[in-house]
Amino acid sequence: MRLANATLGQLSKEVSRFSYDRNAQNIGIVHFGIGAFHRAHQAWYTDKAMDAGEINWAILGVSMRSADVANQLVPQDGLYTLSERSAALNKTRLIGAVQNVAVAVREREYIISTLAKSSTHIASFTITEKGYCRDANGSLDVELANSASFYPIIAAALRRRYEARLQGLTLMSCDNLAQNGIQLEKLMLEYLFHRDKQLADWFTSNCTCPSTMVDRIVPATTDNDRAELAAQIGLNDFGGVMTEPFSQWVIEDKFAGPRPKWENVGADLVADVRPYETAKLRMLNGAHSFLAYCGLNRGHTYVHEAISDPELRESVLKLMTLEAAPTIKAAAEQNLTSYAASLMNRFSNPALAHRLSQIAIDGSQKIPQRWLETLAYNARNGRQCPAILVGITAWISHLQGANGPVDDPRAKELKSILEGSTDKALALFGFQKPMSSNWIPSESDRAIIATSS
Repeated sequence: MRLANATLGQLSKEVSRFSYDRNAQNIGIVHFGIGAFHRAHQAWYTDKAMDAGEINWAILGVSMRSADVANQLVPQDGLYTLSERSAALNKTRLIGAVQNVAVAVREREYIISTLAKSSTHIASFTITEKGYCRDANGSLDVELANSASFYPIIAAALRRRYEARLQGLTLMSCDNLAQNGIQLEKLMLEYLFHRDKQLADWFTSNCTCPSTMVDRIVPATTDNDRAELAAQIGLNDFGGVMTEPFSQWVIEDKFAGPRPKWENVGADLVADVRPYETAKLRMLNGAHSFLAYCGLNRGHTYVHEAISDPELRESVLKLMTLEAAPTIKAAAEQNLTSYAASLMNRFSNPALAHRLSQIAIDGSQKIPQRWLETLAYNARNGRQCPAILVGITAWISHLQGANGPVDDPRAKELKSILEGSTDKALALFGFQKPMSSNWIPSESDRAIIATSS
């Protein structure tokens, strides 16, 4: 029997539930990229906010092309469970925030009309770095944006809101991009200037793009996870997600209209997201990419296995504390030493089967903000980054097929260009200073390089 409104009576009493009336909620948020991360993070926060009394913040989830999530959630009336797992915890909650899931290639008008309703106030995004259709210079690739992105849908909805004299939308990126709100605003304006100059002016005056920092480790759900979940909750849940107990959401308090009171359920509304965002990108994400490429090259499958490798563990700690942390201007309440220690503990969680191959996807889109900004800062200050250079060596090896098929939009181009050279990899991203000529690798660095070459 499958999880749905009609079968809730069969759901295990051990599963915690929301108390609000789902049928009484209007859609207030349209979210692009309704994968496992969104369901474990923003939808979870929104579910808790509605459970605390917020109304009319139900979510319409949008998949641009694939119907996979729609096939998971639509037959379940949008319901799914979230399981928090660690060595000492296995807690499951029913989530009701998602009202529906639409697939853009077949339900474009429904999505646009929902965005154009006066009750809709926020369009949010977890579409990965490549979903923003940037070219090599960071500007919008207009041809790509027209053919396979959210830009035409948002533009059409904004035009209807403008003509109906409605309030502007808040566009909120929840992706791992440096200054993601500023990036989204810049790219959206580029698209609108290309398509509709009048609408671009209205967008500037009426819409906002707050920056955010999102943090929660969410592995892809496997068939084994679903089987274990069904045995636990008494129903089949094809949309269930597994995650860690930790979660953090830092949001720039810059909205065009109403918003849920997420701050009442654990989110942080701040004036400046940058210190949190920079720490996340350069420390957590930078370490994750290092573990992915170096760990795969050393025969590991999961993050908790890779961080248990003494040589990788030493290098990850070096990357976070000696290379990344000195580049970050921390907020008053941030303690980067404690943050690094907490990340080491989170990486070690054996209850999360977080595959290194999942993290290794789309490296060309991730490496600039995860590694190269740290390299550049340290280069300007006369310091070296041996751990990151080891990571780049491992990434090159990965691109050349050392770990099997490569999932990266620039895979073919990069494989033919790099030819095993770290300096060529850096130059490809505009980093001209040779960084590999005057550092002496430690014994652990040598061991990692040996398995990456």
